[in-house]
Formats: sequence, structure tokens, C-alpha cells
Amino acid sequence: MDIQQATTQITQATSLKALEDLRIHYLGQSGEVTKQLQALGQLPPEERKARGAELNQIKTQLQTVITAQKTKLEEAELAAQLAEQAVDVTLPASPHFVGRIHPLTAAMEEIAAALKTLGFVHAYGPEVETDDYNFTKLNLPAHHPARQDQDTFYLNPFNTDGHKYLLRTQTSNVQVRTLEAHQPPFRVMGIGRVYRRDYDLTHTPQFHQVEGMMVEKGTNFAHMKGVLTEFLRLFFGKSLKTRIRPHYFPFTEPSAEMDMECQACKGQGCRVCKHSGWVEILGCGMVHRNVLAVGGLKVDEHPGFAFGAGVERLAMLKYGVPDLRLFFESHAAFVQQYGKPPVAAS
Repeated sequence: MDIQQATTQITQATSLKALEDLRIHYLGQSGEVTKQLQALGQLPPEERKARGAELNQIKTQLQTVITAQKTKLEEAELAAQLAEQAVDVTLPASPHFVGRIHPLTAAMEEIAAALKTLGFVHAYGPEVETDDYNFTKLNLPAHHPARQDQDTFYLNPFNTDGHKYLLRTQTSNVQVRTLEAHQPPFRVMGIGRVYRRDYDLTHTPQFHQVEGMMVEKGTNFAHMKGVLTEFLRLFFGKSLKTRIRPHYFPFTEPSAEMDMECQACKGQGCRVCKHSGWVEILGCGMVHRNVLAVGGLKVDEHPGFAFGAGVERLAMLKYGVPDLRLFFESHAAFVQQYGKPPVAAS
């Protein structure tokens, strides 16, 4: 075996596979060097020792050359891999998205801030409510359509305390609990989740309402209109044309709905306002005498007004959101587009 030729072949190997093939060829179990070592027993005793030493030296030399070439090839392969995966630090950085406040959360914060400016404070009521507080004490008769199973999420009706429980359909339960717990004068607002059996482009099974009630001596319908007009101005950030239309609610008398000029067409008429130039914004009215009686009050001594609006509706009109369901699907792109930037920590 020509040791010089073997060394040249090994140092000229261009891949780890080719190098491994040469190692097997010379040093493997059936390799050239291994065969000659196995044939030592056929030599005369006086030649065997010298030949064995020579073959071991050849084996050691080839192993050294193979190891050196393997290291060289591995370094070259790693260098090529790193070059292929190299990052160009001069390229523009990937966009870094900062989280934004969900538009519903932002709307509720802005609603609360506007009402707080007008003297209203937070009041709270449970989301799992009895039909007594959700309907009866709000002057809704037993035959009212809102009390039917197809409109309301009722829970187990056979409770040991004798009450029929449900997921509240309106935040008006806050009004009743406030009347029972406090004496006027007071201005309270209730903002929270409500639930109804409905789901389409403009309705979802869960949504949010803002409820407000003001009970003070001398309060009248004109006060209500002034407070609500100022509330809308504060929330939308500008003066708006509004109008009051007669309506019916069981818990207020007289009752009304307030409309605002359509901001999409500026009152000219479009699909958003159904070509009327106006958009319904909230319901309101003077608190019904039967509701005031829950707190032991008389309408001629402690008159008051109440109003309620859907938070999603207010947010849709303010931010221009086309579909109510987008608020609850909460895709990242939607929150990035309509959400509010977080306030930087001071």
C-alpha cells in the first residue's frame, strides 16, 4: 500500500462522505491496513515484529490525517451554513406592534369620564339577577315579551330561595338596587355586560350597556334633555344635532328616544341612517312612579330621569365600526385599527 497516495487522497477529499469512504477503505474492518495486520501471522517470526510496528505507524498516520481533514471539512461546512443564514443588520427592523386598548374598553372609559364630569358616580348590580329585580320592580308586567324564554337566558328556575334567576337583560337593575339602598339626591351610572338571545349584524348574545339615573328635587324633562345633550357632546368630542321622540318604556313615564344627526351623511340621508338623516342613540324618560316606589319615594317629591344606551352602538358610531360582531371576534388587526393607544407610564 502506497502511504503517500493514501495521504493525498485523504487530504483532497471534498466532503465528509468521501472522507468516510476513504476511512473505511483503509482502516475499516475490511480495509487495506486491517487486512495487512491480519496477515502478520503468515510472516516469519523475525519479520513479523518489524512489519507490525510499520503497519501501526501507518495506521496512526492515516488516522491523524483523517481527523485533521474531518475538522477542516466540518469548519468549512459550518462557515458555509453561517454564511447562508447570515443576518443583514443594515435591513430595516421587523415591525414591533404595541398593544392597544380594546375599543369597547376605551368607549366605556370615555363614557364614564363624560358622565363623571356631569356629577354621576358608579353604581353596580349583579349580572346573575332575579326576575324580580330585572323585570318586576322595573314595572315590566308578567306578560311582557321581554320575559319570554326566547328573549332571556334563564337559569335553573327551581331554586330553594323561591327566586327565578337569569342573566340580566339590562343594566336597569342598578337603578332598582340604588333606589333601595340610597336616599336622594343622587346621580348614578351603571356600565356593564348584559345578555339576550340574539345574534346578527347588529345584535350579539352578550353586549354592554350604560345606564344612568338622576333623582333630585325639581328635576324635569328639560334637565334630562340638557344632561343627555351635554353627555353626547363630551363623548363624541363635538356638538351634535339631537332630537327627542316620544316612545314607550315600562320603567319611565313619559318616555322618549334621543336621536343624533347621522355623522356618515351629515343628515342628508344614507344607508347608515336608513335615509332618514338621524340615528337612534339612546332611550330615556322620567322615572316611573312605580319604580320610585321601590325606594319608598313619591314622584311629586323626588322626581328623576333615567336613560340607557348600548356601549357597542356608541362605539360603532364614534369609531366607524361597520359590524357589531367585530368587537367580540377581536382580531389583532381590528384592535390595531380601532383600539386606543395605551397611556404611557409616568
